[in-house]
Amino acid sequence: MPSFGALAGRSVFSDVRIAWSDAGIGIHVMVNGKRQVPWCRETRLDESDGFHFWIDTRCSPGIHRATQYCHRFLFMPAGGGPKREKPVASMIEIHRARANPKPIGPETLLIKAFPRHDGYELSGLIPTSALTGFDPDDGMRISLYYAVIDRELGWQTLAAGPEYPVTEDPSLWAEAVLRKG
Repeated sequence: MPSFGALAGRSVFSDVRIAWSDAGIGIHVMVNGKRQVPWCRETRLDESDGFHFWIDTRCSPGIHRATQYCHRFLFMPAGGGPKREKPVASMIEIHRARANPKPIGPETLLIKAFPRHDGYELSGLIPTSALTGFDPDDGMRISLYYAVIDRELGWQTLAAGPEYPVTEDPSLWAEAVLRKG
């Protein structure tokens, strides 16, 4: 995935890849250039380092407040378990949303993470069942946005950064057309 946030002077410190299939949406993120351990807390998801991903399964570019088809997911390389060493994946409510997607169970999202000497690598899967309104046979256009957030390195974003209300305004997200093959 590109990082157009670099046009605004934000650094590019990770490689972000997103793919889809009938099974769901897969992500792979590799963060480089860290000297500190990521700050991740299962009890403070909004403030934690990791890969934050927003998706509107019905691609409604004219709306400014999230609907039940808008989701926010967080994939953290650590922060879970008694020693905070286990990776965490969670769906988070979008601030100011008109409606929320259907809730998902704690084991629904899949995640694997591996620490590296200068960062981390993580992969995850958001199953189709966790995406309210996701039906590739019905419509192949979605809206999406990502931010790799790191207390040490800053924000790496798909487009506009935190100076805009990107975390709650779907009209600021990019549009994508899903293709089979």
